[in-house]
Amino acid sequence: MTHSGTALPVTLDRESPVPLAVQLADALRESASNGHLRGGDRLPSTRALAERLGVSRTVTSAAYEQLHAEGWIAGRHGSGTYVTTSPPSDRPVHRTVPGELQEPDSFLDLTPGTPWAAGLDRAAWRRAWRAAADAPPLSRAHRAGLPDYRAAIAEHLLRHRGLAVGTDFVLATGGTTGAVVELAGAVFSAGDVIAVEEPGYQRAVHALRAAGLTVVGVPVDEEGLRPDAIPAGVRAVYCSPAHQYPMGSRMSAGRRVDLVERARRENMLVIEDDYDGELRFDVAPLPLLAALAPDVVAHLGTTSKILTPTLGAGWMVAPPAVTSAVLAYRDRTGTRPSPAGQRVLIELARHGDLGRHLRKLRRELSERRMLLVAALRAGGVPVVGDEAGAHLVVPFASAEEEHDRLRAAERRNIRLDGLARHFAGTPTAFGAAIGYAGCSREALRDALHLLVDLLH
Repeated sequence: MTHSGTALPVTLDRESPVPLAVQLADALRESASNGHLRGGDRLPSTRALAERLGVSRTVTSAAYEQLHAEGWIAGRHGSGTYVTTSPPSDRPVHRTVPGELQEPDSFLDLTPGTPWAAGLDRAAWRRAWRAAADAPPLSRAHRAGLPDYRAAIAEHLLRHRGLAVGTDFVLATGGTTGAVVELAGAVFSAGDVIAVEEPGYQRAVHALRAAGLTVVGVPVDEEGLRPDAIPAGVRAVYCSPAHQYPMGSRMSAGRRVDLVERARRENMLVIEDDYDGELRFDVAPLPLLAALAPDVVAHLGTTSKILTPTLGAGWMVAPPAVTSAVLAYRDRTGTRPSPAGQRVLIELARHGDLGRHLRKLRRELSERRMLLVAALRAGGVPVVGDEAGAHLVVPFASAEEEHDRLRAAERRNIRLDGLARHFAGTPTAFGAAIGYAGCSREALRDALHLLVDLLH
């Protein structure tokens, strides 16, 4: 392939498990890194490049989007796409050799929970903050959240989670954990028993316990939380049915029905943490429990994983009695979700940047997961978890094995997360939870041989 007199040695291997878009992005990135492409060089259009390589335009568009997000290329209105004159600040200075990480003096953090913040369109991000800053200062707080924010979330839930809900039923929150804190203080009384997934999200567990509530664990398996194992007499059950954290399973349809039917019979509130709910890769995002049973489900969501924790913005959709209790709690305590992050989200949604980022995010994380799973399975390493989200799990046989392998990874400058710490009670499952969103794709790829060696 040639353009502007410069030959670009791009070879795509259609037999490789690595997606063609990933191969193309890697090849162009390598050409820019080694000087074959220089700052200011014009690249062919996505259509022309697709024709030259014999691939679909979807492949070339995805590769360009990835390189644009990383800062390797930039578009000039009306004149095409160019290699940037200033390379990305995190460009690696050398390729790794076996046994060495890209940055040997720093850790590669592969613990779950970190979003792909580097993929945010910086121009859209700056535009949203500027527009948010242009809004006049508030003279009083909106206890339920800014009306435009609530409307934007209602639209987001309809488009990306299939939940039709009126703006008045959406409450702004400071995020998932903040919403749990409010529910614990507003809806329950000291001594009430709350069931949680075991293993599960420990920040929620700590928030519930801090409010004087009693927490009991309910086991999860490959179909998610087991409703039949919920003890009698609980006031609520906290769960993450879309992509269970940390095991990565999804709650089956049968268990969803069993859970809400039991909640109705026993007057339980189901607290639905929609962890990674927008991030499915194999099928469309699964329907919400809140859509199945809005009378007994309090749905919680956050921008922290799909955008960035910088916004400190989340949402709650709950039965009217729960919503009223939370608003009364805010009146008593004077707590309010910050409007600054809400204003930024409003602007991102207004210009379509939120939807574009979600589409790019799904594609990026899907490709990263395929890359990681292919390498691990080729090395004989078992993998647990659905094709969703930003982490997967490698199971271990014992607590000793988990401890030893995680310590070995630390000695090789890789930080992984263990399953044992996610139990509210005595751990019964062990393994490594590996997140793949927070680092660069190059850092992840360069660490693959080490991960296989450490986890095999």
